[in-house]
Amino acid sequence: MKIAWGITGAGHLLLESVETLEKISREHEVTVLLSAAGEEVLKMYGLYGRIESLTGGYYQELVLEKDQKFSYPLAGRFSLGRYDLLVVSPSTSNTIAKVVSGIADTLITNAIAQAGKGKISTMIVPVDLEAGDVQTVLPSKLELELCQHCSTCQAAAACPQDAITPGVEINLLKCQGCGACQIACPFGAVSGGKKIFIRMREIDVSNTKKLDALEDVDVVETPKQLLKIISSF
Repeated sequence: MKIAWGITGAGHLLLESVETLEKISREHEVTVLLSAAGEEVLKMYGLYGRIESLTGGYYQELVLEKDQKFSYPLAGRFSLGRYDLLVVSPSTSNTIAKVVSGIADTLITNAIAQAGKGKISTMIVPVDLEAGDVQTVLPSKLELELCQHCSTCQAAAACPQDAITPGVEINLLKCQGCGACQIACPFGAVSGGKKIFIRMREIDVSNTKKLDALEDVDVVETPKQLLKIISSF
């Protein structure tokens, strides 16, 4: 199968999405579409390299939103029915709100719109599925209560991206998720993979329900469920 896989800027379900994508790419041709935020977040979590290694070749490209400008020429493949399936996992609430409102002004939302015109099925894994609290994982974080304000910050010195302002913060737009800072700090003042609970907003959950009502769009609860669905095609 020819599958297009879109990734948006959600940290929740991101690792699970990458792991599922790795398994699917062993048996199918996969084009990966990254929104601008998706590219940034993959780098923050140290997952960009894993995505990059899966791509290369015709219909197995890594497509970045910043390279597609505002006309999104690659989306023409969808209107022509060139793919068997479009997957978006994970999908942010922002992407879903645009889709249910008929807005197609990003690489991912434009691909979804064109997939509908080309009669290509779309499967979306939303991060805001049900009301209430959900556990998610943070990228690298400077734990100020543990920071000893050393004269020479070992974490900052070890960072190849110069992303750390000692005793202040980590610039996540520079962070590549390599983990060098966590290893270097002798006081454990840099955390990675910290789990927190966040509350789903009612408006986002409501939009997800509207999404499931759209023609040719199916909402899938988890990335792992995609494996079973795609294997049945």
